[in-house]
Amino acid sequence: MLSQLSINNYALINQLSIDFSSGLSIITGETGAGKSILLGALGLVLGNRADLSSLKDTSKKCIVEAKVAISNYNLQDFFEEVDLDYEAETIIRREILPSGKSRAFINDTPVTLSVLNELRVKLIDVHSQHQTMQLSDTNFQFSILDALAKNAPRIASYKRGFAQLSKLKRELLKLEEKQQEANKQYDYNLHLFKELEDAKIKVDEQEVLEEKLEKLNNIEEIKDNLAEALELTINEEIGIQNLLNTLDNRLSKIALFSKEYQELSARITSVKIEIDDVVSELEDANENVEFNPNEAEEINDRLQLLYNLQKKHLVNSNKELLAVFEEISEKVVAVESADEFINKKQKEIDSVSEKLDKVAGLITKARTASIPKLNKQLEVLLADLGMENARFSIKIKPTKNYFTNGKDELEFLFSANKGGNFGELKKVASGGELSRIMLSVKTILSENTQLPTIIFDEIDTGVSGEVSNKIAAIMQQMSKNMQVIAITHLPQIAAKGNSHYKVYKAEVNGVTTTNLKQLTAEERVKEIAEMLSGKDISKSALIHAKELLN
Repeated sequence: MLSQLSINNYALINQLSIDFSSGLSIITGETGAGKSILLGALGLVLGNRADLSSLKDTSKKCIVEAKVAISNYNLQDFFEEVDLDYEAETIIRREILPSGKSRAFINDTPVTLSVLNELRVKLIDVHSQHQTMQLSDTNFQFSILDALAKNAPRIASYKRGFAQLSKLKRELLKLEEKQQEANKQYDYNLHLFKELEDAKIKVDEQEVLEEKLEKLNNIEEIKDNLAEALELTINEEIGIQNLLNTLDNRLSKIALFSKEYQELSARITSVKIEIDDVVSELEDANENVEFNPNEAEEINDRLQLLYNLQKKHLVNSNKELLAVFEEISEKVVAVESADEFINKKQKEIDSVSEKLDKVAGLITKARTASIPKLNKQLEVLLADLGMENARFSIKIKPTKNYFTNGKDELEFLFSANKGGNFGELKKVASGGELSRIMLSVKTILSENTQLPTIIFDEIDTGVSGEVSNKIAAIMQQMSKNMQVIAITHLPQIAAKGNSHYKVYKAEVNGVTTTNLKQLTAEERVKEIAEMLSGKDISKSALIHAKELLN
């Protein structure tokens, strides 16, 4: 419930702080005194859009703060979900800076307006005259019926399944779109795939082939140089091998004479061994050098194939070519196995749909069973409010379509006159009738939902006499289940409140300001007497006021 509202520098309000209690609270005041300003400030702190026109003094910031007792309303999960500290007495604050920038806080933690609006739905229902148009909104009509049917857990379960079904259907659509697009490219991709597959590409193949071709293209020069190299090493007179043998013999003869000669001899021996090994490899290389024109042609053809494929796919190496092959392979496989994926996704959809249909069936059954009870309660309440002939025709029509709250269509028709035809509420009900219907609806909702606070902004417009007494009695009954705040111009309703507040204007230093105060018992008698007879309060008005209060 709303336990305190503080307003600073808002519209005609300099500074105001008022405490509210449980039960039925009444707010009265002359036309133009500023009742709408109070609602505007409350709407601001609950997430309405703001601008600089809200500031009384544009050089200072505007602050509106609401203290709300929420311990009885199971909101811990919501606070955890939006990552906020839960407090049994939660403080909501809204600030508008002179720059026009707006800030919102819940328990001193900055929040977005979307979070604030999510919380307001769980805390306060502000009902003004224009909101009677909600009665014609199908979703609102469903909410009335579902509250009476205790459908909240079923609809929560349905919504989870509906979200899952919607997600699966989006995934199926993407798969089908992807398949259609892939099918267009399939033949071309399959051709590319087979072309690369037949090429049997290896990562390092190109470098090896290019080296072989280089040798083959320079075979004569290689043979000449190998022969000459062999001549330089093995010639009997000037060959390196023979000269090293002679050098080795000379040093080995003096190696015994000093350590220095031993090291020199060892080094020459090592060189000789290396030269002998080089000579052996030179002989093998010389013997194996031969030109094979067929091999050169084959290598040329193979390299040309690799170059052409690389050019075709805009790459520079076999490694990149293999990556292209892998990518094309995936596209081909995706098309060839698409039906399998689509069928699998469709089976998931069918499974979720089957479960969802069962939940939707339970929702429909509960709604259908609640219609007679809703009809009766509305008609009884409206009869008390002077609409003895009010009748409703409420029908549920199950469909094959999935909606956000089930699979039903709802027909919610009304007739105000005996023997009259049923029609849509907005077409056949007057403004006064809509107000009384909305009050009846809110009464039913208050008994079947958990809403901390409801504020009625002159819901009694257009009624008087005994009907106003009935409206007051209904509000009193509602206030047993929730906090009710009623802004009224009727003394019969004002007298039924547990607490009474007055909105009034005062002039301070030549500036008009709006104020709100809680009335004492004596002030309350005077206020109600003034509502009965005007500024010139008569004795009879005072007596009548006391009678109403008693």
